[in-house]
Formats: sequence, structure tokens, C-alpha cells
Amino acid sequence: MQGWFGSIEQRLEALPLSVALEWPGGQAGRSDAQVRLRLNEPRWMGALARGQIGALADAYVQQRLEIEGGMRDVMAVAASLVGDPVAAGERPAWQQWLGRWHSRWRHHKDRDARQIEFHYDVSDDFYALWLDPRRVYSCAYFREPEMTLAQAQEAKLDHICRKLDLQPGQRFLDIGAGWGGLLLWAAERYGVHATGITLSKNQHAYVNRLIEERGLRGRVTMHLMDYRDVPEDQPYDRIASVGMFEHVGRAQLAAYFAKIRRLLRPGGLVMNHGITAAGLYNAQLGGGMGDFIEKYIFPGGELEHVSRVAQALCEGGLELLDAESLRPHYARTLWAWSDGLEQQLDRARELTREQTVRAYRLYLAGCAMSFERGWISLFQLLAARPSGCVEDGPMRGAQSAYPFNRSYMYR
Repeated sequence: MQGWFGSIEQRLEALPLSVALEWPGGQAGRSDAQVRLRLNEPRWMGALARGQIGALADAYVQQRLEIEGGMRDVMAVAASLVGDPVAAGERPAWQQWLGRWHSRWRHHKDRDARQIEFHYDVSDDFYALWLDPRRVYSCAYFREPEMTLAQAQEAKLDHICRKLDLQPGQRFLDIGAGWGGLLLWAAERYGVHATGITLSKNQHAYVNRLIEERGLRGRVTMHLMDYRDVPEDQPYDRIASVGMFEHVGRAQLAAYFAKIRRLLRPGGLVMNHGITAAGLYNAQLGGGMGDFIEKYIFPGGELEHVSRVAQALCEGGLELLDAESLRPHYARTLWAWSDGLEQQLDRARELTREQTVRAYRLYLAGCAMSFERGWISLFQLLAARPSGCVEDGPMRGAQSAYPFNRSYMYR
């Protein structure tokens, strides 16, 4: 204990904000500290001294320690304790092989369905507390600095539709359609025949209610289905996958993009929007934060660097056309979600378990901090299934609907 205490005192003095620490029989730090940690068991002193943030987060969820302070201050302290996880060097070959083997083992249809249910079927009303009215659970697009979260989510939906150059009458597939934000926007604003799929029973039921309420039956359909089971006999003109491919698994990425290619008509466009690792070799966030998210939030989630995602996309037979990073947009989105949850903590505890509320408090704020600091990123990748005919497309050699000019996205 004495050795830990000396190390902890040095840690506290080096932090960017004042932190007070209490444990059975002792305390350290200022009485007016911006952040306070109360440890119910002295053994968590060691995790604090070693910067094992994931273990401390786990203890908080299990109510073995308490945290007081604003979430931005708490995360500034956490970031200082962790250091820069992107600076980690390349993993040994045996670790890379083990990671690929583990990815293959953990991603099959039944397991993926259980993992999605674990996350998305917590409670629709719980998510509604802190999401925008359309329940868009992915990175917003703050096209204008003064936009609210709701406005930025609508801007994101439109940004995707414009990138895909949606036209009335086209067949549009949304893989991982969530609560239907993009699916309904594309049908109502762009006149497409929209099909969505999800593995969440709650989302499936919710979107089908919206389809009925809005009189969209026959134009919009929502299926409870794994992406691997989508029929390939009637190819789609456009496909979007938003916030879904993180669940696919690194070992399955090439097969995932190959499936999309088979679902897409020659010359059609696909937009893949998702979280990527910021470093080439850091498979997860440092300090055990990745393990915490795996346990409490996204079991089975895996991140790859965008360069490896692009490689898998090309291995799947698609042509990468455009890449756009929205990393700071996701930081702002997550802080908006975090603030929304913090304002509704009592109601959140009525809707779900205390353990879930605690886990999401740390998850939302921790991810916001991680995107801000460049520890993780997010990319929109626009790709096409080349038609093989140089005469196809708006210019010779395009072989797709893409004009090889971004101006159409911003008209």
C-alpha cells in the first residue's frame, strides 16, 4: 500500500485537473478538487497507480468505487492516466494471428445476433432519452457550426443520400438500419424503394410501426435479417451501411464487402460509414478501455485502420472512390449524447439497470474524449461495383454512376 501511495501521489500531482482520492482509512488530494474518487476497496489503488482505466471503469459499474465531477473533467483525468494508445508499436506476429483466429471464432450468425441484441435491445426509451428525435445512433454531420444535434443528424442523412446520388425509383438497401432514420429519409425525401435490415428485434418492431404510421407500406420494408442472408437475385442500385461494419469482425471484412458487391448492380454505389482505429497497430483503446467496451457495450466489436478497411473493400471486388473523415464530428456527437444522458440520469435509472446507466455514462464520454484526441476515427467510404464497360457512367471510363467530381454532393 505504501508503494502505491507514493506512486499515486505523483500521479495526482501530474494530472491536468485537481483530483481528490478517498479510500477506507485514508485520503489524498485537495478538498475542493474538480474530480473525486471514492474507493470502497483499497485494492483499486493499484489499478489507479498503473493507469488501468478499464479496471477502474469496471469497478465503477459494479459500484465498487464512486466518481464525482463533470464528465469532461473526469475524461481529461482519464486521458492523462492512459497516455497515447496510438503510439503503441506493432504487435508480435503471434498476437496478430491469434487476433484473426479469435475474430473468426466470435463472428457467426447466432453469436452476432446475440451480440446485437445485448447492445441495441437494452431499452428503446433509454436510447430516446439522449438521441435525437429520429434516434440516429451514429456520427452526426455538423455542416454548420451552430447546428443542434437534431439538425446535424438530418444533415448527415442528407449527406449520405447526396453522396449516393439517390434518384426516385431506385432500389436502396440499408444494412444495419437501426431505428430507421436513413431508411425513411431516403424514401420520403428521395423517392427510393427502401429496404432495411437489422438484427435487433426492438428496432425491427419500431421501424415497422413507423412504416405503417407514415403510410409507406409498399415503398419501405424492414427485415429482421443477417446481412449474409439477404437474397442476391434482385441487385440494388444503391447500398448504405452506417455504424454496422464494426460488428462484422476483421476476419470477415473481405467477405462482407464481397457480399455487398453481389448485392449491388454493376455500376451501383455503396457508402460504408463506420468507426476505424486511428493507429495501424493498436487493436483497441489503451488502459483496458477496449476491454471495458467489449464487456459492457459492444461485445464482438472490432476496429481496423481505414487502410485495412480499404484493402478489404478492394479484395471484395469494389472500387474505392471517395474517403472522408468525420472524426471531430463524432466527438461533438458523443458529447451531445453524453450531455443528454447526464441531464436525464434519474429517468434513465427508471428505464434500465443502474449498472447499464453507469456503463453508458463512461462509454459515451470516454468515446467523445477518444475521438477528440485522435485515438479512434470515423470514415465514410464511397465505392462502386465497376460495370466493366468503359462506356458506362457520366464520363468515359467511369464504369459506374460516380461522376469523378464531388460537386454533385453539394448542389
